Amino acid sequence: MAGASQTGQQLAKEGSRMENETTFEIQEKDGLLVHQGVIRVPYTWAAGEVASRFYAGLREKKVLGLRCPACKVVLVPPKKVCHRCFSDLTDWVEVGDEGVLQTFTVVHYSEPDLHPVEAPFAYGIIKLDGADTGMTHLIGEADIKGLKAGMRLKAVFRHQPQGNYLDIAYFKPIEEANHG
Repeated sequence: MAGASQTGQQLAKEGSRMENETTFEIQEKDGLLVHQGVIRVPYTWAAGEVASRFYAGLREKKVLGLRCPACKVVLVPPKKVCHRCFSDLTDWVEVGDEGVLQTFTVVHYSEPDLHPVEAPFAYGIIKLDGADTGMTHLIGEADIKGLKAGMRLKAVFRHQPQGNYLDIAYFKPIEEANHG
């Protein structure tokens, strides 16, 4: 018990010390209360075998998915297990870098620490050619007011890919060849 009590006292003392050394403030910004603070948490995260292979493909400017051997659905981003029939997925396939915008949302509030671009901007769910599921991503080079579900988009890759989800910088609308 003495050890547990001592640990509790140490934690309380450490918490007080941290509280005294930590500064934060709440500000009003555009009619909203915003807590400005920094949380530092050292950690290591392993992407796992499926995400690692997906990211390696993105680094090569290829979008990879996994095809279910049972129901033939192609998942992008890939998952280890089929969400429809729960089969293990091992059949890697390359899908297109173009697809259909299924739905989107427009962000009107800029927070530089959270979003990569100034508002307004849009995130969408894009079902790539050859895939049966959609991937969520930023939409760029687009007139926000002109976005429509069903329009075609193309992935724009970073110039220097690093092997992560943001190797696709954003998706942009594809110019229609015939405007008739």
